[in-house]
Amino acid sequence: MATTLPLQQAPEPADLQAEFERERHATWKRFRRHRLAIAGSAALILIVLVAICAPFLTTWNPNYIDQAHWNGYPLAPGAYGHPLGTDENGRDLLSRLMFGARISLTVGIFAVSIEVVVGTILGALAGYYGKWIDYAIMRVTDVFLSIPLLPLLLVLTAIVAASSNKAALSFGIIVLIIGGLGWMPVTRLVRASYLSLREKEFAEAARAIGGSDSRIMFKHLLPNAVAPIIVQATLDVANVIILESALSFLGFGIQPPTASWGNMLANAQYNMAIAPWAAIFPGLCILVTVLSINYMGDGLRDALDPNMR
Repeated sequence: MATTLPLQQAPEPADLQAEFERERHATWKRFRRHRLAIAGSAALILIVLVAICAPFLTTWNPNYIDQAHWNGYPLAPGAYGHPLGTDENGRDLLSRLMFGARISLTVGIFAVSIEVVVGTILGALAGYYGKWIDYAIMRVTDVFLSIPLLPLLLVLTAIVAASSNKAALSFGIIVLIIGGLGWMPVTRLVRASYLSLREKEFAEAARAIGGSDSRIMFKHLLPNAVAPIIVQATLDVANVIILESALSFLGFGIQPPTASWGNMLANAQYNMAIAPWAAIFPGLCILVTVLSINYMGDGLRDALDPNMR
């Protein structure tokens, strides 16, 4: 006599919610164990808050030249109401550091957003469809990866500036150029995830019930590939901040009088003998910000790594 196997009941919404809460708690617990990640996150939050509240935290306009006290030389820290001194033009360093943080962080966030969007779309197409689409996308990715990024950025920014008859590029153009040249690592990560995920049972089930390719790629597969994307995006923000600083230092990025950490370093190099603090402070800001982001990225990688579960 044939026996009838009981049907397995689908999990209740309350069970799914409980499982989600347990997983979120476990992820936070793994992240909390990474002390450098916690310290980096706290430092980064502080930097972001300072950048947002910059107009309320300083009494000096970042472009104001203190002619009443400036005698042709940068003022030492603490002199005449300037806690960190002034630059070579008599502008308050503390206020310029605060407003410069806005530029560096904004460039990092928006450029990485472009990288993630472009890289995710290309990686999803390559990993899901495979065959000639995968081959074409990955060969283009390999070509871009073989070109040194900073020299390519310098060439492109110079070409765009010359074609637009402008001595300096706008903020949006710099974001587009940096973001448009940094999508390759995200593409490779997403492709690798999709090559594995497209063979999973839930993907086969979605195809069996008639789900469209776009729905399967971005509704079913993408949520399962988001962890490495988050980690890569976090680390890319630090790389973009360094790139923007390098471009500004070389004169191809944000131009004075707008304050950015890169052009503050470039201007300070001519007065290192008499005013080393003008280079030390923006250099420390870049160092602390990049280290904080990198430590936070390491902590996220450990917390979201399935092998750590």
